[in-house]
Amino acid sequence: MAHHSVFNACKLVAALLIWLGPSAGDERTVLAHAAEHREPAARASVGLEEVVIVIQSQRNSYHVRRSSQRKTEILQQAAKLGQGLPVVVLLHELSEYEGDWSILPALPRLSATYGQMASWFFFMEEETTVTLPLLLQVLKRYPVQEEWFLGKRLHDDEPSIIHHYAFSEDPSSFGYPDPAAGWALSAPLQQRLSERIQHGSLKSEFTIDLKHEVALYIWEEGNGPRLTAVPEFCTEPNDNCATSFTNYMPNCGDPVSKNDVFVAVKTCQKFHSERIPIVKATWEKDAGFLEYYSDTTDPSIPTISLGLPNTERGHCGKTFAILRRFMSGAVPKTDWLLIVDDDTLISLPRLRRLLRCYDPKEAVSLGERYGYGLVQNGYSYTTGGGGMVLSRRAVSRLLSSGCSCYTDDAPDDMVLGRCFTSLRVPITHSPLFHQARPDDYSETLVSLQQAISFHKHWNVDPMAVYKYWLQDVHQRDEL
Repeated sequence: MAHHSVFNACKLVAALLIWLGPSAGDERTVLAHAAEHREPAARASVGLEEVVIVIQSQRNSYHVRRSSQRKTEILQQAAKLGQGLPVVVLLHELSEYEGDWSILPALPRLSATYGQMASWFFFMEEETTVTLPLLLQVLKRYPVQEEWFLGKRLHDDEPSIIHHYAFSEDPSSFGYPDPAAGWALSAPLQQRLSERIQHGSLKSEFTIDLKHEVALYIWEEGNGPRLTAVPEFCTEPNDNCATSFTNYMPNCGDPVSKNDVFVAVKTCQKFHSERIPIVKATWEKDAGFLEYYSDTTDPSIPTISLGLPNTERGHCGKTFAILRRFMSGAVPKTDWLLIVDDDTLISLPRLRRLLRCYDPKEAVSLGERYGYGLVQNGYSYTTGGGGMVLSRRAVSRLLSSGCSCYTDDAPDDMVLGRCFTSLRVPITHSPLFHQARPDDYSETLVSLQQAISFHKHWNVDPMAVYKYWLQDVHQRDEL
């Protein structure tokens, strides 16, 4: 039977269910719960030509190369199988809109271009590897005419601020996909989500944790499907895995020199005795050049006053003063500027390893990427608490553009993001930077990372966090 005939038959069954039992408002909930608990039946096979593989690529040149290599590998693998070719989409090429990285704005574009031929949309990271025959075996288990959301299931171990404390009574009850293992949407679900996005709005303007927010949007407060856990979607390879993952910390050669990175620590007088000693006892020793910027001069640290009073909200005025000082010649000339808060915990050796992958002659803004208003053509930004890394070229372009703070206490990371968006400088994401504490993330996810940063001393022992998560025991001194 053709797909559209099966789908029409299913719609008839659904209509009968409504007439016989629950109200129309409950129909989708009943079907979603039924789908979650039943075993899928046997069905017609899905061909590779019915699969759209979306590589969640980025516009920075390093990531363009990596995603292009991954696309080539997938198409070469498909050609050897001789079973048809999947469509492989590099997400950054889907449109000119940078906000496509947040997936939801990209769904209508994907539907418009590939919806007529696709049975499945499979999303993967640049460093995810996929074995196509095993992927097809997985997809064949699920009826293509139904709504399916497939992935490797993650869950919160405790209520998390980055998830707005969702499901606080039972955090483990809600599952969301591990992006490194890949995740999939069936075509009917993809189509319905696309229509909903085009005719609705999101509850929050902020995109903070993409994987969790996509899962929440799909779940639709119980009206849509939950994530179906697929054991063959893996991060660590074994014989039964359709996917596996290498590492978020790429190996691009020797780390950049510690003298290629200038570190700016934002602080204020009330935290001099509380937070600065933690920095000095943990990661300060790994910095080649570092300055503390405060609202007062304190020779014992020492701090530098930028002539601006401390602000309780954002620190845009302070950050722009740091940018001007970085370019002024008052500090050593380096390729990279790292701006952190005084309660940021960071591994500078790991950061220098990561920076080897990037070209400082390009305008680079690197860190943990958030978004604001992305469904309505908003902008992306690098979160300040996890650390903002800027190439000298990026700082130069920003300052010469005339873009500035609307007030000194504006949120500096968001203002920088808005400025870089207007300059068409991409915000490059690495999940190794963290705006929150380790406990605010899935332990399954964080334990497999070589994290670069965490943020906040609240309700944790920052020394213990640094030693356990960030300190390399056998770290050699890199000059």
